[in-house]
Amino acid sequence: MTPEQTAVAKANESFYHAFESLKIEAMEQVWSKEADIQCGHPGWRILRGWGPVMESWKRIFENTPSMQFTLTDVNVHISGEIAWVTLYENLNSSIQGQNFSAAILTTNMFQKSADGWRMILHLGSSVTQGADQEESNTVH
Repeated sequence: MTPEQTAVAKANESFYHAFESLKIEAMEQVWSKEADIQCGHPGWRILRGWGPVMESWKRIFENTPSMQFTLTDVNVHISGEIAWVTLYENLNSSIQGQNFSAAILTTNMFQKSADGWRMILHLGSSVTQGADQEESNTVH
């Protein structure tokens, strides 16, 4: 990995540390305040702008006592001032007293700023097969 890819990978890791902390202040630190941010949680409509995106994190954090990620198939790409990370989030959490596991195909986009790489997009889609399963050439 190049030094810039390493910096983006660290920004991505910071996002997941903030996610696992369940603290809105930590989540606010990883997102860009200067860009038109967007977020698409699995099963939700796309959210645009600081207010709706941060409100979604508050709602998630208020209703989730624990969350743990194992990230797999992480791939970092950079083009100028924009970077994107594709990966599988293998999530284990507890929601309203029930244990929950899911594989989520995710794209995280970052924009370079004076403060480093900041998130501008988080898009997660539930998948029926985990990242460890064999790839198929079948198009559905």
